[in-house]
Amino acid sequence: MSFDERGVASLPAAAGPENTGPAAQRRTTALFGWAGPERPSAAGTRASDRRFSVGAALLGLLVPGLIVGLWWSVTAFTDISSVVLPSPEEVVLAGVELAENGLLSTYILISLQRVFLGFVIGATVGLALGALVGLSATASRLLGPTLGALRAVPSLAWIPLLIIYLGIFEEPKITLIAIGAAFPVFTTVSGALRHVDPHIVEAGRAFGLGPARLLTTVQLPAVVPSIVSGLRLALAQAWLFLVAAELIASSMGLGFLLSDSQFNGRVDRIFLAIILLALFGKTSDAIIGIGERALLKRWG
Repeated sequence: MSFDERGVASLPAAAGPENTGPAAQRRTTALFGWAGPERPSAAGTRASDRRFSVGAALLGLLVPGLIVGLWWSVTAFTDISSVVLPSPEEVVLAGVELAENGLLSTYILISLQRVFLGFVIGATVGLALGALVGLSATASRLLGPTLGALRAVPSLAWIPLLIIYLGIFEEPKITLIAIGAAFPVFTTVSGALRHVDPHIVEAGRAFGLGPARLLTTVQLPAVVPSIVSGLRLALAQAWLFLVAAELIASSMGLGFLLSDSQFNGRVDRIFLAIILLALFGKTSDAIIGIGERALLKRWG
């Protein structure tokens, strides 16, 4: 071990100019994200993460708790009809009624399946198109205007064509959700790849990485936060497009529950469907958040 003029210790390196000096430190920093052998304590990091997660969860539950309390107070101490604003108890009882009939779990599972399949397909297509447009100036000029125009088309505008081309079963529903999920991933990934630090790319090329290896080991890891942001937006879009998708001749699902309850005047079931969509949307977003922390620990 040796000490430099500032008194900083450094580990011995193999002989040769390529392994010594500021250039080697810059390569290490560019490729591995750190310049020295010391890293934070894993135990300390886990304890800090747990404290942060518990505190954030409790704080995040504050506003929903206040909303439910205000909702209960309004329905309990005013003369508002339950036809207009059902109480929390009535919404819970509506869920219990559907569960006893065996419908609630079926609706939830059907909607989860549609969202999952549409999200996976759409995110995969969006990631591929985003990588192509973000890395190739020619592809950006060729595909950018068309994809930008298609992104502006409202979700309901696709329904007539999807029914004509794909029928009225699962294919048009999943396709519509995939369309909604693809564009957020495409937009964030393509924009992030255009702004990857060129010094990192040059360092990868200097180490002999080909285009494919450069993409998978340097460029995509450099835009992990943007990819995760795109996935979170895509998942939110998938839940939004689910309601539109389940307008296509559906007889099951949370979107169907919304529309059917509207026609039947069951406002309690409308509230139930909205709450379930919010809960499952937030839960799925939290799952991606867990994956984001894992990815950032590896690549961040």
